[in-house]
Amino acid sequence: MPIFTPARRWQPAFRPFKRESFGRRALAAVELAVKGPLFGCRMCGNCLLQETAFICPMECPKGLRNGPCGGSTPERCYVDETRPCVWYKIYERAFQMGREEMLLEVLPPLDWDKVGGETWLDVIEQVRKVGVKQFVGGMLSGDAQTRHDTWQSVFQPVRQPDWWRGDAEYHPPAYDEPVSELERRLRVGEFVVTAEVSPPMSTATGRLLRNVDLLKPYVAAINFTDSPSATPRMSSLACSVLTLEQGAEPVMQIAARDRTRTGLQAEVIGASALGVRNVLCLSGDSGRMGPAPLGRLDVVDIDSVQMLWILRRMRDEGIYLDGREIKSPPKLFIGAAASPYASRPEFQAIREHKKINAGAQFFQTNVVFDIGGFEVWLNELAKRDVLDKVYILAGIAPLKSLRMAEYMHYKVPGVSIPEAVLKRMERAGDGAAEEGFAIALELIEQVRRLEGVNGIHLMAVGWEEVVPDLVREAGLAPVGKSES
Repeated sequence: MPIFTPARRWQPAFRPFKRESFGRRALAAVELAVKGPLFGCRMCGNCLLQETAFICPMECPKGLRNGPCGGSTPERCYVDETRPCVWYKIYERAFQMGREEMLLEVLPPLDWDKVGGETWLDVIEQVRKVGVKQFVGGMLSGDAQTRHDTWQSVFQPVRQPDWWRGDAEYHPPAYDEPVSELERRLRVGEFVVTAEVSPPMSTATGRLLRNVDLLKPYVAAINFTDSPSATPRMSSLACSVLTLEQGAEPVMQIAARDRTRTGLQAEVIGASALGVRNVLCLSGDSGRMGPAPLGRLDVVDIDSVQMLWILRRMRDEGIYLDGREIKSPPKLFIGAAASPYASRPEFQAIREHKKINAGAQFFQTNVVFDIGGFEVWLNELAKRDVLDKVYILAGIAPLKSLRMAEYMHYKVPGVSIPEAVLKRMERAGDGAAEEGFAIALELIEQVRRLEGVNGIHLMAVGWEEVVPDLVREAGLAPVGKSES
């Protein structure tokens, strides 16, 4: 069944600048009348329904064209709880149809010049070039590979030029020496520790710099969030540059929610010129989580997979998204977020596989509390033979209070805290912070034993002062720091 919502059913995407001929507009109306009821089509003009199990991904309120966000669930969309998650439905149908491997293709950003227009004339013209008899014969063939090749012979040329097209292949980094200290440590097999620092909500940098000085002896790199919960803070780029000046290594986070394709490329070129080497690409929390007045919630120019794809090609192929040459490409160690618990493990494994193919070299996962579920997710990645292609840093969040634990469990998409952990925090009473510290130590010890885990990412959520003690107690402190 197609996925619809009453308010958005068959609503064509907005196309403000271009007016087609009467014939094309009439054909677009017919195409919408046919594809709307069948597939939930919104006339994006960049149709790739065959890659998305014949359900239109434009129904996603976050505008994601390359798979579910970290908040995907079988029950509902976390942005609009009146609707199912369209990407969960796409994955579910793809598995039922045996088309799950087609989900690995990176779907490039929309060409907005085509939005709202018909796509059938281009398809008809390509069928004519291939030959109607050959096309029909190929599609009716009993051989699956012949049918696939015939389909691609028509639909692949209809898409954009070669420099615009995504693919479903893995592309190893096109350089030999590590570009950052974080990458160097991971390459030599060190079990690394990274940590997250919340950027300030003003221009004052005193606490930020104190936290950087506090953490830098104990961690390989320090992450700076990019306006989490869609709430403005100091930019991750500014925090990253200040961190470099303090002699520490940053990981600059970039949320797709706030970026156009132009802004992303410009920002990364500038960041690289300033010495920032580690970049973490995220979809970002929905604008619905932000403070009032809310901005537009359903217009996302690029998603996190497209960001990875764009940045990898900028670095390795030396080209911008539009195909222009970059004479001095950026030097980047590219990372992404991973969500072990967001939906079915086999769904998430394909999502993570797609990110690796697009360009992700390391994952920092959402917070891990359920070790069993985390192992299941790792096993699904192992089945897809990608554990040797990416470094995995397991997210660990020391719980400071029962209230914090309940908020993360009930309010944060993609986070699940086992009942046993919640009970421990409840029984601890006034000693909840000490209990949360003990739980974090236990989790670190457990994830260190798991094959495929290369480190931990500590998310102290405003409790940065606990990180040195946690690293020391876990036996991960550098030589000379364990007794400090």
